[in-house]
Amino acid sequence: MARLVDIHPVDPQARAVGQVVAALRDGALVAYPTDSGYALGCRVGQHDGTERIRQIRRLDAKHHFTLVCCDFAQLGQLVRLDNSAFRAIKAVTPGPYTFILPATSEVPRRLAHPKKKTVGVRIPESRVVHALLRELGEPLLSSTLILPGRAEPMTQAWEVAEELDRQVDVIVDSGDVAAAPTTVVDFSVGYPEVVRAGAGDPTPFE
Repeated sequence: MARLVDIHPVDPQARAVGQVVAALRDGALVAYPTDSGYALGCRVGQHDGTERIRQIRRLDAKHHFTLVCCDFAQLGQLVRLDNSAFRAIKAVTPGPYTFILPATSEVPRRLAHPKKKTVGVRIPESRVVHALLRELGEPLLSSTLILPGRAEPMTQAWEVAEELDRQVDVIVDSGDVAAAPTTVVDFSVGYPEVVRAGAGDPTPFE
């Protein structure tokens, strides 16, 4: 049975944040709210957590996992950015965007696309997520919580609990969140290509 942890969306309580991070360090799979719906998250090195996300979402080996970062310093350790990509991404972050870029050696091979060697990265605009990332001190391996057969991510903790109570370890509740998934932009081909239009304005990349 999943543990429910309430975290204030504007002023995250240190104690509650610490409880979630302690669970992550113990290998937990967490359902947490972002600026574009709920996501599933675990530590980058948590192989079991990765497989649990695949099973819940029924993902194949080609799925791009997302490494959620707290800032550009963290993001820059995970992906290779040229100057034009850096400027374009910097202009819209933090925000509801996911960017696909060539992975550096810091990213475990099993998390990168098997052929393209790319990975998704994002810096969300969520005080709860930033509080978790600061306390954790490392990126969070994530995937938007869109269940098989559905088009939009979950947005309410009670709904997550009802559907996934025995499949995740912790559910973070900070009130309702936006339903639209992130806008996904692929920079791996040398220029920006909008793969999915979502909550973020795709216009700067078209």
